[in-house]
Amino acid sequence: MFLLVVAAVAIGIVPILVLIDLLDGGTGWGLCPGGLEVCDKPYSTGAELIVVLSIALFLVLAGIRLLMRLARRLRDDSYQVSQ
Repeated sequence: MFLLVVAAVAIGIVPILVLIDLLDGGTGWGLCPGGLEVCDKPYSTGAELIVVLSIALFLVLAGIRLLMRLARRLRDDSYQVSQ
């Protein structure tokens, strides 16, 4: 569970780190190898990143939800009193 939460936070931080790298004159973690001035496709690259990160975040959050349901079900089963 902890690893999934850390993954969700990391996915949320990635766009910020990419933007900071681009602002400092970097390549944006490989999105624009020559920098913003000579970026091949400056508009679609950002959209591709958003789509990939959104799908990844959705999958991580679905995993967290499934684990919580499993934990709740296991807890409820262990508290049942048999006669």
